Amino acid sequence: MERSFGRSADEIRPVTITRHYTKYAPGSVLIAIGDTKVLVTATIEERTPRHVVDENTGWLTAEYSLLPGSTQTRANRERMKISGRTQEIQRLIGRSLRACIDLTRLGDRTITIDADVIQADGGTRTASITGGYIALIDACQHLVDRGSIPGIPIISPIAAISAGLIQGVPMLDLDYQEDSSADVDANLVMNARGEVIEFQTTSERTPMTRDQLDILLDLSEKGIRELLHIQQQAFESLVEV
Repeated sequence: MERSFGRSADEIRPVTITRHYTKYAPGSVLIAIGDTKVLVTATIEERTPRHVVDENTGWLTAEYSLLPGSTQTRANRERMKISGRTQEIQRLIGRSLRACIDLTRLGDRTITIDADVIQADGGTRTASITGGYIALIDACQHLVDRGSIPGIPIISPIAAISAGLIQGVPMLDLDYQEDSSADVDANLVMNARGEVIEFQTTSERTPMTRDQLDILLDLSEKGIRELLHIQQQAFESLVEV
C-alpha cells in the first residue's frame, strides 16, 4: 500500500522541531511529525503536590488535550471531566518523562508538561513525549541559568514512536489512516541506552505471533534511534547529561 510522504514500511514521517515556540513558558516546542502537530510547553512551580513527602524531591506531571479543530470533526474541550483516553495519554506522558529525569536533583518544585494537539494525524501521544523531552530540557536549562539547580538532571534522553501490522506488513510511525486500519498497533517509549520505558501493543483485529512482536519492537527501536538523533539536532550544542 502507498504510504503518506512516499515512505517505505520502515521509514518515519518528516519531523520538524521548533524550540522556544512561545514567549512565557521556560520550555516550549512545536513538534510536527508528518501532519501531526503538537505544542508542548514545560512550566515550573516552586512547590510539589501533597503526595510528594520528601522536601528534597521534585515532581513532574503532564496534561494532554486535543484542541477543537485538530481533527476532522470538532473535538470538544474537556472542561469539567476528562475522558478515559485523555487520562491514559497524559499518565503515559508523565510516566515516560519522569523516567528520564532525576527528581531528587530537581529540588522542591514541579514541572508540568502540557501537550496540546493542534492537528492530529496519528501518533499524538508519541509526538507529545518526543517533543516533551525537549521542552523538559529547556525548562531545566532555565533553572540552571538562574542558579536554582547546578546542572540538567537528565538520566537519559527519551523518545517515543508507533508501529503496527497492516495486512500482515510491519510498518513504522503510523498515520491516522494506517492506525485506524491496523491489525496490531504498538507504541514504544525508549531511552538512549536502549532501555524500554513503555511498550504498549494491542491486537485490534487479529492476534500476532511472538516473531511479529519482536519485529515490531526492533522496527520501533530503529525509529527511536532516528528520533533521538533529530532531538539532538534541535539543540544548538550537545546536551551534557
